[in-house]
Amino acid sequence: MDISVIIVNWNTKELLEKCLLSVYKTINFCDYEVIVVDNASSDGSVEMLTRKFPHVITIQNTTNRGFGAANNQAFAVMKGKYALLLNTDALLTDGAVNKLWLFAEARPRVAITCGQLLNADGSKQNSVAAFPTLLTLATNISLLEYLFPRKYPSKRYEHKEPLEVDSAIGACMLIRKRALDEVSGFDERYFFFFEETDLAYALRQKGWQVYHLPNAFIYHLQGQSISHDARSRIEFYRSRYQFLQKWYNRPRYLMLRAVIFLRLLFSFFLNITSVIVTAGLAGHRRKRARIYFQLLCMHIKNQL
Repeated sequence: MDISVIIVNWNTKELLEKCLLSVYKTINFCDYEVIVVDNASSDGSVEMLTRKFPHVITIQNTTNRGFGAANNQAFAVMKGKYALLLNTDALLTDGAVNKLWLFAEARPRVAITCGQLLNADGSKQNSVAAFPTLLTLATNISLLEYLFPRKYPSKRYEHKEPLEVDSAIGACMLIRKRALDEVSGFDERYFFFFEETDLAYALRQKGWQVYHLPNAFIYHLQGQSISHDARSRIEFYRSRYQFLQKWYNRPRYLMLRAVIFLRLLFSFFLNITSVIVTAGLAGHRRKRARIYFQLLCMHIKNQL
């Protein structure tokens, strides 16, 4: 089989249905299977799959195992040469997966290919991510994207040719199964953030490549499959520190952690100033200030 489409779902029944419809509408050029791993949804997602998509292979978990562990469950049973990982809030366009697949087929050392993510209105989203380094953590990433567009490709530039990149945003990416097996899939210590960054880094260490195809378009209803409260931000920071601690030596890890804390402290004071200037009337500014305060407290207590 050519491709195993793998979707991890948690309480996003309507998004999941639309995502699956886009899969069946646009993938018609190869043999493929669809695997949905449900992380203990309580919104009727599994019942919807049984009723509307009986041919989908469904793995039903009794607890929310997170993104990496759920995908690893699908990797263990998949039959495809490639795994196409999709978020439930992603919608494929005609030809997108075909382009990713043909590109990978022609280049045996390419482990991951990803396309251009789009907002609902057709505007571009950032589709790739750089590995965290002293430069990326200490400097505004937008400035780096402006000064070095090939090293740090972003949505602000119109790239015409495929680009080799550090890592892909996990909303939609095609991964070679042989490469996955070489690094034993996702590191399950990550729950929701940094899994794809960690995977790409591990693959790069083994000599594999990651490519972005700017002419393969995927709509991404960004963030609708995750929450944006303090808990998600805390989980993001924990995952980022886990990545740094795993791949960098201790002196470098501690230095990067200090840089992150200083930037967080600066952002907190910047938001507090905004709250004061607006007399606390802007609710979104108060919310951001509370989140930064919680993150600072977690850092100070060394709980991150």
